[in-house]
Amino acid sequence: MTDKPTYFLFVYGSLRSGFQSHAYEYISRYFVLAGPAKVKGKLFDMGSYPAAVPTGDNIFITGELYHIMNPDEFSWALGQLDDYEGVSAEAGSQPLYYRSITDAYINGEIKPAWIYWYNGGVTGRPVITSGDVIEYLNQKR
Repeated sequence: MTDKPTYFLFVYGSLRSGFQSHAYEYISRYFVLAGPAKVKGKLFDMGSYPAAVPTGDNIFITGELYHIMNPDEFSWALGQLDDYEGVSAEAGSQPLYYRSITDAYINGEIKPAWIYWYNGGVTGRPVITSGDVIEYLNQKR
């Protein structure tokens, strides 16, 4: 029995549409926005970027769920995002993030989706208690 491939991607930081970053422009070329969504996890302020860490608690990260436009391009598109997120580290270095599948909650449904989790320590870093990076950054201004 073969598992059905997961073509959804959950984003919570610079890949969200609210950032209008170069990275988001890339996302919008290959993915279609399914809508606002959330995943179980905790967000931390690392200074110049957010860090998401998985949790089994009922704490949620707010973000967006995307679906690939062309399934044949999914592996290539994710490979490009892996490079952006620092998943592939140079020899002797630890990757900044790792990609795995999580449950994304959208419109009363649960969809399996890829997410980039932080791969480092968060001790002493401020927690983004709202779970929403955009809201957090707007409050800091």
